[in-house]
Amino acid sequence: MSKPTATAAATDRAPATDRERTARKAGFASFIGTTVEWYDFYIYSTASALVLGKVFFGGGGDTTGALEAFGSLWLGFLARPVGGIVFGHLGDRIGRKKTLVTTLLMMGIATTLIGLLPGYDEVGVAAPIALVLLRMVQGIAVGGEWGGAVLIASEHAPKEKALSFGAFAQQGSPAGSILATGMFALLTQLPDDDFDAWGWRVPFLFSAVMVVIGLVVRLKVEESPEFVRLRDEKRVAKVPLRELITGHPGSLALGVLASSIGIAATYFITTFVLSWSTDSLGMERSTMLNVLLVYSVLQFITQPFGVVLAARFGPRRTVAALLGLNFLLVPVMYACVSTTQPVVVGLGISLLGITGAMNYAILAGLLAAAFPISVRYTGISLSYQLCSALIGGTAPLVGEWLLHSTGGSIVPVVIYQMVLVAVSLVCSLALLGRSRTA
Repeated sequence: MSKPTATAAATDRAPATDRERTARKAGFASFIGTTVEWYDFYIYSTASALVLGKVFFGGGGDTTGALEAFGSLWLGFLARPVGGIVFGHLGDRIGRKKTLVTTLLMMGIATTLIGLLPGYDEVGVAAPIALVLLRMVQGIAVGGEWGGAVLIASEHAPKEKALSFGAFAQQGSPAGSILATGMFALLTQLPDDDFDAWGWRVPFLFSAVMVVIGLVVRLKVEESPEFVRLRDEKRVAKVPLRELITGHPGSLALGVLASSIGIAATYFITTFVLSWSTDSLGMERSTMLNVLLVYSVLQFITQPFGVVLAARFGPRRTVAALLGLNFLLVPVMYACVSTTQPVVVGLGISLLGITGAMNYAILAGLLAAAFPISVRYTGISLSYQLCSALIGGTAPLVGEWLLHSTGGSIVPVVIYQMVLVAVSLVCSLALLGRSRTA
């Protein structure tokens, strides 16, 4: 085995304070980048619940328009495993940093172009086709982004703090949600005609500004020291996907299922519940968006406590407690939303969402610890993104179908969400039993 180069050796000899300083810098860059990526991804989710059916599918406010818009939303999730495979391969072969710059550019360009697209009334069927294609580019970009962002933070950190630093990337999700929901909450103050005509486009066009900021921060980050060591020792996987599937199929399957509610919960709340509360229950769009904005802020504040609890009580007990409580709170949330009283609605969403968010903070480190360094980017990306395509992205679509196929009953949706929590709990505990440190 060849000796590590000066770069890797210097990293090993670096004082703990220097290592942590570098890790914090990488963690911050990870957070900024994922905030931009999730902002772009979430504004599509919010727009699909509010306006895309009208603008691009000629569906007005009826069920058909909502299903078509949620279908296009899901196609973005369907593309995410492609991004996980392509950029996971590149991340495991050539490094984490280069792939993260590429995915950020892809996402920003696609999102900005969506804001410029003409609608169905202007160009007919070309409008939804172009929208779907750009949504799939978004999916490919975020599919390659998440895994690299987790690793660029956790692999810079001391091993005993890898779980905590992996949570930096997870903070981008609520931060992106705050920005996306806040943007739409402001713009829904416009008259409905103005919002439908041009107001919804502003968040998409603002993406161009955010991408520039993200690139400036991300370009200053050094490559992952663990990947540098792997490359210097000539242990880089030749075909990471093949090695993952042949060598670690159990961890991959458990990773997909363990991610179920961590991914789906966001889209149940910010997309399905938003649509259900405004279309079926008659709540004002602006009111519901303000409720979701408050929830997103609470999620951002409380989510990091998940890794704090895991460090104090151990990941196994923490995951079991958080997901067990989350299971019991699913029907409570829907009961609260059905009252249509903003304070009660916000309370129900927050109680459920915060327990799920704290578990979500642990998820990144849990997945990263389940795969060896040589296939780690591909492993965590494919786990997360297959779950996104098969379970997370379909949550609003399945929820909408269950709601309308049962005459408006919310009970089947509640049961479905509780099943996903139970699956996540069982598979997370199983995956923890496979965790590794190298």
